Amino acid sequence: ENAENMYFFSELALTLNEPEERVAPTDSRLRPDQRLMESGRWDEANVEKQRLEEKQRAVRRRREAEAVEALEEGKDYEGYIPLWFERKVDAVTGELICVYKGGYWEAKDKQDWSVCPDIF
Repeated sequence: ENAENMYFFSELALTLNEPEERVAPTDSRLRPDQRLMESGRWDEANVEKQRLEEKQRAVRRRREAEAVEALEEGKDYEGYIPLWFERKVDAVTGELICVYKGGYWEAKDKQDWSVCPDIF
């Protein structure tokens, strides 16, 4: 019903970005620019999006500088390590895949998000 007013998205597609309680502070549904956009506050959403993108660029520049410094000092640099997944080579396809390594559901049960970075 009213599909033409909802870009012909299915009901599932329309609800995928609905907020959910008790999720990690890094959950993309908590992005402040998306929340502003969905409430029709376009100008504020664009300003917020620019702020978030600059914050991401600053983190990338810091990691790149740390990598250069480690290289100059002859040290290993691991770089970014995902919290809930690890990269592995698929035994069948030989492709690099991300495999859940655990921890998210336990953190969610305890509501202990202390390991999560401040990305927003």
